[in-house]
Amino acid sequence: MTRRYAAFPCFGASSSLGGGGIPLAGSRFVRFESVLSFQAGRAAPLAEAPPEVLARLGALRPLLCGLALDRPRIMGILNVTPDSFSDGGDLGTVQAAVTRAQAMAADILDIGGESTRPGAQAVSIADEISRVVPVIRAIREAGITTPISIDTRKAAVAEAALDAGADIVNDVSAFRYDPELADLVAERGVPVCLMHSKGDPATMQNAPHYADVVAEVLDHLAERMEFATARGVAHDRMIIDPGIGFAKTQAHNIALLAHLPRLHDLGVPLLLGASRKKFIGAIGGAEVARDRMPGSVAVALHGAAMGAHILRVHDVAETAQALALWQAINAPDAAVCAD
Repeated sequence: MTRRYAAFPCFGASSSLGGGGIPLAGSRFVRFESVLSFQAGRAAPLAEAPPEVLARLGALRPLLCGLALDRPRIMGILNVTPDSFSDGGDLGTVQAAVTRAQAMAADILDIGGESTRPGAQAVSIADEISRVVPVIRAIREAGITTPISIDTRKAAVAEAALDAGADIVNDVSAFRYDPELADLVAERGVPVCLMHSKGDPATMQNAPHYADVVAEVLDHLAERMEFATARGVAHDRMIIDPGIGFAKTQAHNIALLAHLPRLHDLGVPLLLGASRKKFIGAIGGAEVARDRMPGSVAVALHGAAMGAHILRVHDVAETAQALALWQAINAPDAAVCAD
């Protein structure tokens, strides 16, 4: 399936229509004033665009665990793994994880017990459950009500996590690793993030190749959404993620970031997870992952400007501060003053 339309974002006072146009994917801060038809190869004004296309590109996405998606939401990464590329081993005890969760001013907590970094090996179901379930239970027992996403590819792990208090499933394989996870998501009626990837973490960075990375990622995500629908997952429960850094070179990552608005043609919330990834260090001159915060924030702000709904980040406080300034500058009522 080839997706055919994209919106051109403009935002705040920079809009040529002074704040006119249509909100991009329901954003309070980003709008669009023309639509590109890839079949026709030209940009068309809004008056010429099919109504169903405008609805798909402009509609406010459904609430996510009670969170309105009219502005970017921050998903804070809480890895309870010994080998994650950036923060592996940081949270060696349940109490350390709870303390980190309490300190995070995130809209969503994303908890993972299996590293899916390039070269990572699979973790057994029992080990993964033993890492994530006690943490989720302890977070809920501590009175933290922030929605929790379980970052897993496995139905058994997701089921245990949901029973312990998780609310969302985040599957980097988009149901390719364990198709039964789709059945669980459908049965529980919980939101699910479907991410693009090829191969598996152990081999995915072995010379990944695409003829057109943006089009192929779109087609793959559309196919995974169709699979999810066939297994009973509701469309309004789906989220998509282009999978920055998963089976992609630096050039692939940059192309996807530059063309993020094309992903809105799928009509569901868009999650961007680029925090501290290798390409940020390569471009920004930061070999150590922990030194990539400034570049990560820059990419997060770019995602916000492209209408991303969820920003998955390690550096929550820094990203939140940057977003607050970005939102103030690009608010619909931001004044334009002459000298």
